Amino acid sequence: MSQEIERRPRTGRRVLRLGFLVVALGFGGWAVASQWDAVIAGFARLSWAALAGSLVAVVGALLGAMLTWRTLLADLGSPLPLRPAAKVFFVGQLGKYIPGAVWPVLAQMEMGRDLGVPRSRSAAAFFLMMPIQLATGLLVTLGTLGWDRYGWLLLLIPLLLVLLEPKVINAVIAFGLRRLKREPLERPLTRRGMLTALGWALAGWTAYGVHLYLIAPQGGLLFAVGAFALSWCLGIMTFVVPAGAGVREVAMVAVLAPQLDSGSAIAVALSSRIVIVVGDLICAGLAGIAARRDSV
Repeated sequence: MSQEIERRPRTGRRVLRLGFLVVALGFGGWAVASQWDAVIAGFARLSWAALAGSLVAVVGALLGAMLTWRTLLADLGSPLPLRPAAKVFFVGQLGKYIPGAVWPVLAQMEMGRDLGVPRSRSAAAFFLMMPIQLATGLLVTLGTLGWDRYGWLLLLIPLLLVLLEPKVINAVIAFGLRRLKREPLERPLTRRGMLTALGWALAGWTAYGVHLYLIAPQGGLLFAVGAFALSWCLGIMTFVVPAGAGVREVAMVAVLAPQLDSGSAIAVALSSRIVIVVGDLICAGLAGIAARRDSV
């Protein structure tokens, strides 16, 4: 009888996870199908070699994001082997295609719990990703697109640097957990962990820049790195829109305007979006397969 009771919650969690995955994949597919004609038009002018290289670069960028998250999680006290960490991160990230901003963190908290990661620690690592990616993204923008046009971003840097100070972060996390009546984190975030995470985030921006450069080489590699970083930062600030859909494309078209006409810029933005969606699906699929083989 007790075994049956134990099996029911496990079965329920499996059903919920399967349902989450189906819904996330459905929205990911919808993101492709809803813009299919425009995407085909944009892809028509691209070579298969450019698309394949762009997709490889996106996978590298997503790997950099996963390693950023894994570094933070380990520094907070929950080191995970590479394959289980990849499964939790990549499968959880599919939730960003579902309307609402909470699905990725909820999925990572649920899957991480099966690996012994406290939910509060999973949530802390997830939410720490945002200021890290914003800060590095804005710094990359300033360093690649020029201080004359984007110097106003300097106004945001001091705030982000304060938010990246481990002492400030630890105090904010402790306050939030107290308000939620949760146990405090066993280990605080260290400066070494933060710097390592920043390094992986910068590597991710470089890979994203290569991805955009292979689709639109007109402005050069440095321009592509900055253009993607700025458009991503503007997109991620829009929490209500799934995965920054639409906002990032509008920003990218504006940034590409000095190098491309409006029609070509729109095609590039849509092509970039579809390659990233495919990259998300590939990473989630491969991570799930690898983790399942480890458990067999």
